[in-house]
Amino acid sequence: MIKIVLIGSGNVATHLYNAFSGASDVEIIQVFARTQSSAIPLAVQISNWQYLKEADLYIISVSDDAIAEVASKISFKNKLIVHTSGTTSIDVLPFERKGVFYPLQTFSKEKQIDFSVVPICIETNQKEDENILQKIASLLTPKVYLISSEQRKALHVAAVFVCNFTNHLYQIGAAICEDNAIPFEIVKPLITETADKIQNLAPKDAQTGPAFRGDEKTIQAHLEFLTNSEYKTLYQFMTQSIQHHVKKL
Repeated sequence: MIKIVLIGSGNVATHLYNAFSGASDVEIIQVFARTQSSAIPLAVQISNWQYLKEADLYIISVSDDAIAEVASKISFKNKLIVHTSGTTSIDVLPFERKGVFYPLQTFSKEKQIDFSVVPICIETNQKEDENILQKIASLLTPKVYLISSEQRKALHVAAVFVCNFTNHLYQIGAAICEDNAIPFEIVKPLITETADKIQNLAPKDAQTGPAFRGDEKTIQAHLEFLTNSEYKTLYQFMTQSIQHHVKKL
């Protein structure tokens, strides 16, 4: 049985706690958090780092800016200590045994996640520890990848484009619908189909729309309709970007 201490109580920590709680061969013996969390019953608020329990694996799941500070509080020797950041290098951890355990997914505490379809990217500085993380990650998902810090940084940038930026566009689309008394529900099948297409097509082959077709009349009509300067600027930029990529095809 591998004993795990989870440090953090945010979205990622909460979902890891839930996933590990249902996994075999691992046991979360403590959740150490800067703030109390009702979502993690085992969580204890940090008051004294001397209360940190001894375990086989410590998973630091806090904001990127706090990783180094949290790591500096761990005094145990010869223990495997990892963080869950998509951007932060493995080298931020000042330990002999260190690694990264990065689940590539968007996490909200209010929505359950099926970890069996979540890719987990791992990195260590020792082969033996790589095998340990591989085993632990495999308890949650078959999608386990060995990814270096530089690759992970690129992956995180790509994830921001396909997830965070895309969701922001959903937000703008919802606002436009709301401003014009249109139920956002109407465009949800379009969102679903767009996401579903790239399961079988390369994104470049799935692109459609007036910018892709070079339909300048429609583009101008849309720009005239948009009164929000921020939306108009974004529309123009996205249109130009699509057209630039079309010329490359």
